[in-house]
Amino acid sequence: MIKFPEHVDVRKRIYQAIFFWLARLISLAIIGILIMILYFIFKRGAGVLSWEFLSTGPKEGMMKGGILPAIVGTGYLVLFSILFAFPIGVLAGIYVNEYAVHGRVKNFIKTMTNNLAGVPSIVFGLFGMALFVNQLGMGASILAGSLTLALLALPLIIRTTEESLKSVDDSFRQASYALGASKLYTIRKVVLPMAFPNIITGLILSIGRVSGETAPILFTVAAYFLPKLPGSLMDQCMALPYHLYVISTSGTNIDQSRPVAYGTAMVLVLIILVVNLLASFARNYFAKKVKTN
Repeated sequence: MIKFPEHVDVRKRIYQAIFFWLARLISLAIIGILIMILYFIFKRGAGVLSWEFLSTGPKEGMMKGGILPAIVGTGYLVLFSILFAFPIGVLAGIYVNEYAVHGRVKNFIKTMTNNLAGVPSIVFGLFGMALFVNQLGMGASILAGSLTLALLALPLIIRTTEESLKSVDDSFRQASYALGASKLYTIRKVVLPMAFPNIITGLILSIGRVSGETAPILFTVAAYFLPKLPGSLMDQCMALPYHLYVISTSGTNIDQSRPVAYGTAMVLVLIILVVNLLASFARNYFAKKVKTN
C-alpha cells in the first residue's frame, strides 16, 4: 500500500496511485507477452529438439536432419561482428564523451550516430554487398557478413558507451587530475572501469540484435542449403535466422517444415538467452569489482 504524507493533496494522491498501478499493469503486460511468446515457441519446438537435431546437418532440402551448420554459422557471425564492433564502438564512445569539444562537431557526430542507428537493416545488407562483397572482393563470406553486422551494431555500442561514461561523476576525474594523473590514465584506470558494467549492457543488446538479423546476411553470407561447416572466414555459411526464414516461407511441405521452423526458433532463442545470461554475469562481476575497489 502506498503511503503519502499528510500535506499531499488528495487529488495528487489519486493521480500518483493511478500512475503507479498503470505502470505496474504495463510492466506485468510486457512480462506476460514475453512469457506467451516463449511458451508459444517452446511448446511447438520442444518436440523437435534432440541431440540429432543439434549435432547433424540438414537433409532433404532442410526437411530432415539437424541445424548444426546454422548454429555454428550464427556463432561465427556473432563472434566476429562483436570483435569488430565492440572495440571500435567503445573507442568512439570514449572520444565523443571525453575528448570531443562541445559544439557543432560533437553534435554532428551524435546526430550521425543516431541516424545510423535508425537505418533499416536491409540497407546495411545492400551496403555490405556493394562494399565488402563486390568492391573489396570478399565475396559472400563470413568476413563480409560479420563486417556488415558490425556496422549494424556500432551505433548502439557507441551510444551506450557514451551514456555509461557520462554517468560517471566528474569528481572522480577531478580527483585523478589533482593527483597528477594524465587524461588518458584517468580514462583507462578510473572512468572506464567504473563505466564498464554499463558498457556491457550495450554489448548484450548488440549481441541480441546481430544474432537475429536476416536482411544483412541475406546479401553477404547466408547460404540456402549448405550441410557442411565453414572452413575459413572466406566461406559462406548457414545461419539460424535465414534458415528459419527459408523453411518457413519456401518449404514444399508446410506440415513437415513447420516443426523444424519452431525447433530452429527455439534454439535461436535459447542461444540468445544463454549469451545474455553470461553477459549479465560478467556485468555483475565487474560491478562488484568496481564497488570493492
